[in-house]
Amino acid sequence: MHIYRTIADLRQALKLVKDEALSIGLVPTMGNLHKGHLSLARLAREECDYILTTIFVNPTQFGPNEDFQNYPRSFEDDIAALTSINCDAVFVPNIEEIYPQGPGLETLVSVPNMSKRLCGASRSGHFDGVCTIVTKLFNICQADKAYFGEKDYQQLTIIKKLANDLNIPIEIIGVPTSRETSGLALSSRNSYLEPEQLDQAAVLYKTLRKTANLIKLDRNLNYPELEKKALENISSAGLKPDYFSICEAQSLLPAKAEDKDLIILTAAYLGKTRLIDNISIELT
Repeated sequence: MHIYRTIADLRQALKLVKDEALSIGLVPTMGNLHKGHLSLARLAREECDYILTTIFVNPTQFGPNEDFQNYPRSFEDDIAALTSINCDAVFVPNIEEIYPQGPGLETLVSVPNMSKRLCGASRSGHFDGVCTIVTKLFNICQADKAYFGEKDYQQLTIIKKLANDLNIPIEIIGVPTSRETSGLALSSRNSYLEPEQLDQAAVLYKTLRKTANLIKLDRNLNYPELEKKALENISSAGLKPDYFSICEAQSLLPAKAEDKDLIILTAAYLGKTRLIDNISIELT
């Protein structure tokens, strides 16, 4: 597996790949890889000829009081994991390579309306940072397909809209969430949690499933009331809920009675660790 640290070296390598008419699958990550990340790369391996994973902890998607400096980094383990699944290359730039003028002076890419709700409401500027780095990676790599986890459903939806609106010729693939046996969604931030907190955090998925089942059983339920009860359930388990929202799956706007394609999204804090999760429902 080849490791590239500069845009120039990566582009030179990818030109040779394209000259051979090979398809490129891109897996953008911030490192500290877990089974969920590797499931993205494995699917890319099945669908594409050449697999490129990126590892870059992007400073522009972290707020001033968030965990950029302490975000878990495990480069050697990440390289070993990617090698074991036959990834072809990994792009590991430093901040100066991506933001040569500094991360506060870059051109920003924004998907404003969809970025203001849910996680965007409590993480001002977060999705502008995500959209900017993703656009940069799409332009640098010129991949045919890019793979993102469905755990970050709002992010996935925003990136799909970004690629469509900006006419970027890349297919965005969402990959189902990988979970612990308890149901807890795998996340790099789970490494912040103590063993007993991992069990405690499973209440998020349990509450999502309970709410989804209630909706499937009774189509006339009051969605705001369901959200209120879910927030109470999460809070009673010792977490500090940020939101619990039943939304139309494509627009991420609050769901209406006639909507058939729903996504339920939630975020909560356990100590200082922010956790997110979601579950989808298709009503007939």
